[in-house]
Amino acid sequence: MKVVSTNIAQGKTILWRGNEVKTGIYKHPVHEPIFLGIEDVKDDHVIDRRYHGGVDKACYLYSSHHYPYWKMKYPDLDWNYGMFGENLTIDRFDEHIIKIGSIYTLGDASIQISRPRQPCYKLGVRFGNQGVIREFIDSLFSGVYVRVLKPGSVKVEDQFILQDENTTGISIAELNTLLFHYNEDEHKGLLIKALGDPLVSDDDKKYFRKWL
Repeated sequence: MKVVSTNIAQGKTILWRGNEVKTGIYKHPVHEPIFLGIEDVKDDHVIDRRYHGGVDKACYLYSSHHYPYWKMKYPDLDWNYGMFGENLTIDRFDEHIIKIGSIYTLGDASIQISRPRQPCYKLGVRFGNQGVIREFIDSLFSGVYVRVLKPGSVKVEDQFILQDENTTGISIAELNTLLFHYNEDEHKGLLIKALGDPLVSDDDKKYFRKWL
């Protein structure tokens, strides 16, 4: 796996239900490295820090291999990397394989897989269709937020290298299943496993406990 695009946003004002709202979801590729800090990406615009930025959501990654799927659904959009608000577009990134809590080297930085993306209405605004939120959830193509264990610069062509796998952990796709598609008969064992994993975020565990 490697970086195919580094993406940064300038803050943009959108109209939502008659109100002006600022957002940083309109990210576009840049030609220089980006710097991953402990709580955010340097020079990126993180507008609403209730839901973006912070230790568990310092940087957002998305797979370039999901783009063809979405381009078929939305062929009339002006496509570029960063469409999902990701800072880093990674090739061959697979949510079904990569596990929560695993540690990777990425350029000069060291990162830990932390939380899947939970989409909001701003993704719908960018796609011109609020229905994309349900499609995004159902696809399990969520991408992932990461913790930055060692700050550093990342550039295009940098390798995404496994350093320490959480071998007993659950995958990003499995965590998404618990968040959005929980069925007690099918997933209770997975739920208990997630609640017992110290590398699953406390915020996600609070959400899971409602199923119990």
